[in-house]
Amino acid sequence: MQFFVYIAIMQMKIDQQDCMLMPKNARQIFTLAGLFFLVLTPVTWSAELVMLERVGCVWCMRWDEEVGPIYPKTAESKTAPLRRVDIDEPWPDDLVNIAKDQFTPTFILVDDGKEIGRMRGYAGDEFFWVLLDEMLGKLPL
Repeated sequence: MQFFVYIAIMQMKIDQQDCMLMPKNARQIFTLAGLFFLVLTPVTWSAELVMLERVGCVWCMRWDEEVGPIYPKTAESKTAPLRRVDIDEPWPDDLVNIAKDQFTPTFILVDDGKEIGRMRGYAGDEFFWVLLDEMLGKLPL
């Protein structure tokens, strides 16, 4: 999907160059239409790291303090963005093929709707990164 968004951006740039001969209002309309298309086009990742949590989970809070602020800035996050799921809420429809868990935090690496790996608990940031790297190594190329 990211490839198609890139193509759309490149097409929009080409269209803007070709539109220079059009009246100014027409160029603005085409530019806005292109931006509208990009906003409505969902960018999806094939893999995601699903974090199962619940309100009051002490170990979830510790993960939030130690790893939470860093994770979105890492290469791991680019490969598997974090998605939080509260286990006390209804189970998401798109995770119907993923087994529920009562232990929090639990981290499940999901790729195209299939579970690749699961990490139960949080024993510190070093342990987390090692296990996460092992799980990411199991992703298909």
